[in-house]
Amino acid sequence: MPDFIKGDTDFQSIPSIKDKALRINLNENIYGSFAEIGAGQETVRNFFRAGGASGTIAKTISAYDKDFSDAIYGVEKDGRYVTEARLKKMLSHEMKLLEERILREKHPNKMYFTYANTVATIDFAKKYKGHGWVGIRYQTDPDEAYSEIILHLRFHETEALLQQHTLGTLGVNLIYGAYYKYDTPKKLLRYLYDHIDKDKIEIDTINFSGPKFDEVDNRLMSLQLIKNGMTDAVMFGPDGNNILPARILYKKNILALRGSFRPVTKVNIDMYEKSLAMFLKQNKVEEDRTETIFEITLSNLRAEGEIDEEDFMDRAKLLCSLGHTVMISNFQEYYKLVEYFSRYTKMRLGLAMGVNNLVDIFDEKYYRHLSGGILEAFGKLFFKDLKVYLYPMHDTETNTYTTSDSLKVHPRMKELYKFFKYNGKVVDIENYNPEIMNIFSREVLQQIEDGSDSWEKMLPEGVSEIIKQKRLFGCNTKPVTKA
Repeated sequence: MPDFIKGDTDFQSIPSIKDKALRINLNENIYGSFAEIGAGQETVRNFFRAGGASGTIAKTISAYDKDFSDAIYGVEKDGRYVTEARLKKMLSHEMKLLEERILREKHPNKMYFTYANTVATIDFAKKYKGHGWVGIRYQTDPDEAYSEIILHLRFHETEALLQQHTLGTLGVNLIYGAYYKYDTPKKLLRYLYDHIDKDKIEIDTINFSGPKFDEVDNRLMSLQLIKNGMTDAVMFGPDGNNILPARILYKKNILALRGSFRPVTKVNIDMYEKSLAMFLKQNKVEEDRTETIFEITLSNLRAEGEIDEEDFMDRAKLLCSLGHTVMISNFQEYYKLVEYFSRYTKMRLGLAMGVNNLVDIFDEKYYRHLSGGILEAFGKLFFKDLKVYLYPMHDTETNTYTTSDSLKVHPRMKELYKFFKYNGKVVDIENYNPEIMNIFSREVLQQIEDGSDSWEKMLPEGVSEIIKQKRLFGCNTKPVTKA
């Protein structure tokens, strides 16, 4: 391994952008190309200004004209340019050219990289603040396969010039981190904001891949984005990779289930299946334009004030194994979750929840920070196309079921609750399975920790085997191997 990569020492003060670019430039083995679309050549500009750029930059290109861009990288099916697919084509194309034109035989010690971004900055009307995809494909040894870091950002600044400058700073941070912080991805993530205030940009998606990141789980990286205050919500799919929320939520009907899923039980799945069946029966809710999201709030991940990352990964692996899309959010209140979804869609929204969750929604203490109090929150929550699907609660002592008709809220909230209830905003989940209603995640978790085997029948088919096989939630029971 080259000496310059062996554990970059932490600076007591953050190195300047010029110092970072210069350090890259002065390494005779780092060599590559820059392709930047939509916000000027802001990243490569820092390397030119730092000095010694001829040792680093093989080529720089900015195909601003759409026809030029299409001729170089091909035409996208959806006709868009600021997409992950476009970025990946840029990285692939430029790396192919680099390998063809800078022969390995002539430069055996060169470690190639290609940096690319495709960005839309704020429009003239300042209605859309802009966003972009940024990535690097690179190697830290001439003989190794390429690794890749790809991220999506949203601009919050209100001037195009400021956004361009911020993008250039981020680009240098990414390239520098890729070479000097790849062995500590969590630190690399934080260093992306060096010399950038967090209110200037939001990074809502990042994926690491390749040999340098074989041990990196992108679900854990998505959690870091939330923990570091880089974004308020992240999503990842069944394959474990992070998903751009806008890509799957845009103009979709959305059904969300909030829970701890620690672990996911038969009750969770029953709530999901029955509420989805009802949601799909609504007018204008087509199945192919509907997304179901299993959402976990940051507060649900905290244990004694700290987030247990191993515990988080256990939940994530189980939900992904069942084929579900997972969202981690910083939204304690439901109205904030609905506001978030409303960024991307004007179509129908559904929230599936238990009785206790609905009672909490009508608790005034959650809305004291709002000038309009609970009425302001409810104005944002119960807009015209949202429904709450309520899963009943069974009282074993009285053998009674609490539904939307018998649910009790604070006396001051009674009339407000009735208003939403009788306007069809709260509906009871039908055809639920009464035989599983006394299953609680906390009891399942305790039985797993105690080494009991009675918990297995409380979980969806196949989940107990995954827990035992992967030793999730502290399980020490070995799975039974079939002959």
